[in-house]
Amino acid sequence: MVNEIQKKGKTFYQCGECKFIYLTKELAEKCENWCRENNSCNLDIIKQAVEIDKEK
Repeated sequence: MVNEIQKKGKTFYQCGECKFIYLTKELAEKCENWCRENNSCNLDIIKQAVEIDKEK
């Protein structure tokens, strides 16, 4: 199940399988489906993941 994360007034979405975080729910769902079906990560999907804890 995709998790919704609120951070600094923005909403992010986390893959329930591998825990990567995305800007859109659609990407998180796509990642989660891939992870579940293939028991692996898809590089084309995870390259769109974001870091939300990193300070700039």
